[in-house]
Amino acid sequence: MRTLFLCLMLFTLSYSLAVAQPIKVQAPYFGIHLVDEATGRGVPLMELRTVNDIRCVTDNAGWIAFYEPGLMGRELFFYLSGPGYEKDKDGFGFVGVRVTPKAGETVTFKLKRTGIAERIGRTTGQGMYRDSELLGLPQPLPNINPAGVMGQDSVQAVPYHGKIFWLWGDTNVPQYPLGNFRTTCATSPLDGTAEKGLAFDYFMDQADPKKLRAMMPVKEQGAVWLFGLLTVADDRGKEVLMAHYGRHKSLAKPEEHGVAQFNDERGVFESVLPLDKDEEWRFPRGNAVRVKNAEGDWYYFAMPFCHTRVKAARASLLDTASYEALRFDENLKDWVWQRENGATTQGEETKLLLAGKMRPEQAMFQIKDVDSGKLVRMHNTSITWNAWRKKWIMIGLQSGDRDSPSPLGEVWYAEADAAEGPWRKALKVASHPRYSFYNPVHHDFLDADVGRVIYFQGTWSLEFSGNPLAPARYDYNQLMYRLDLADPRMNALHP
Repeated sequence: MRTLFLCLMLFTLSYSLAVAQPIKVQAPYFGIHLVDEATGRGVPLMELRTVNDIRCVTDNAGWIAFYEPGLMGRELFFYLSGPGYEKDKDGFGFVGVRVTPKAGETVTFKLKRTGIAERIGRTTGQGMYRDSELLGLPQPLPNINPAGVMGQDSVQAVPYHGKIFWLWGDTNVPQYPLGNFRTTCATSPLDGTAEKGLAFDYFMDQADPKKLRAMMPVKEQGAVWLFGLLTVADDRGKEVLMAHYGRHKSLAKPEEHGVAQFNDERGVFESVLPLDKDEEWRFPRGNAVRVKNAEGDWYYFAMPFCHTRVKAARASLLDTASYEALRFDENLKDWVWQRENGATTQGEETKLLLAGKMRPEQAMFQIKDVDSGKLVRMHNTSITWNAWRKKWIMIGLQSGDRDSPSPLGEVWYAEADAAEGPWRKALKVASHPRYSFYNPVHHDFLDADVGRVIYFQGTWSLEFSGNPLAPARYDYNQLMYRLDLADPRMNALHP
């Protein structure tokens, strides 16, 4: 009996974090607000689930608008779950909150963030502030944009002609499961901020203004994906927008690919250099970053490391013979930029080390968990110069193993003195158990306080995760994070 009494006491105490809030909201809804205890900002993508499996997910502002006939006015228990945040278990091992929902009233719960990066919310899709709207609270963006975008895959963005130019891969729409698979694009103001939401002005079909424009129109079947988005001056000094394109029928090698340039008059990308199907590296790829060093002005391509490059000139981008790859020459026993063969990969480097053909101090890509010392195999990365750290910084997605919480959802931060490396230590900044967060990209044009605060986003998706259950509205959309590089936990990289 005494044990049971102590458990019941713990059960009661675990809910002491509920905070009364004088906000009045729109009946018949009851507002539940989940906030980050460190920043006070609402926490998106947190699930509350009743004992009979009614699932509610917080919107971008951290709100849930609850109304369920038969359950109003009586005490309820909600199981709490979601990536990157936690709450103490009660005496019986349950994690959750108790509320008595009443129309027009609200309650707030503070959550402890377990990851270093703070989740800001979705940047794409429908219903980003859905619950806030139901509660009659302000929302910075409408809950469905005029383009009707429901979900978007793999984002790229660069400043271009006084705006931010955005592109995404496959895009879901309300009217049918098959949406736009020929690349979707939009622009937004240069002064946009992630916390206030990014207002996208989508390119719409000129014949049907209610339909998204196919930004890389081709006659043959297959999805068209663009990567390596960049700007460069043409022969007349005019800024042009270029990228690599690939037409795919699967995740395998493209049916066709090449280099495309944006036609400002037509408002679409057009092929300017078709490439041989067997060409695997002499083109823009991954996330492009401009690097000015003693050797000149270059574009490096993070795929996943910056081990391919080309001079930052349109003529060079269109000349496959101009591309260089970083390779370890076993005869010279050193790294060289050369044009004949593809780059030495992280996996190949590991084999060279194990075979004694490379000294440990020569390694470029042996990036290891700062806590465990275990090698982190990278899947995709975004590498940029950071003025606050005065380092090249990486936001990298781990290619998961059996010990990882997710196969493609663990996000790491690392630093180096050069874009190509060497990369030595990594610190995990975000985790997405049993979910995917692939193709992450750091948008340095959103940086705040001279780079002290950075923002990155990736595709939040069931794909490759093995998880059969997608949270409403969030799946297959871009999820944004905020990372404060002054967070004391970041000091683990420099003990």
